Amino acid sequence: QVQLVESGGGLVQAGGSLRLSCVASGRAFSGYSMGWFRQPPGKEREFVAVISRSGGSTKLADSVKGRFTISRDNAKSTVYLQMNSLKPEDTAVYHCAASPRYYLPQRTDEYDYWGQGTQVTVES
Repeated sequence: QVQLVESGGGLVQAGGSLRLSCVASGRAFSGYSMGWFRQPPGKEREFVAVISRSGGSTKLADSVKGRFTISRDNAKSTVYLQMNSLKPEDTAVYHCAASPRYYLPQRTDEYDYWGQGTQVTVES
């Protein structure tokens, strides 16, 4: 079992920045690819970013490329999502997730563990 707890969400003006954190406990953190997903109001959960077990590879959704960065610190069992140049359409509940798959999974059904999420609201 892996427990995931997100933090760092909040209310921000368009153009601002936030840094989300997700701390994992339980099984070895370095054995999981880690992803960030978001669920806008009234919409389905969507892929945002994923990082490989070592942190050497990442993939971002086209909608956030150039604005968001995903990183991880295996010593701290933590994955981060740095969000810059935020837009109102980035408003969503952001969830981190853990996948045992070694590639860069982007589908929700490829992840075994999920956090409760943290709300991000971007005002125009």
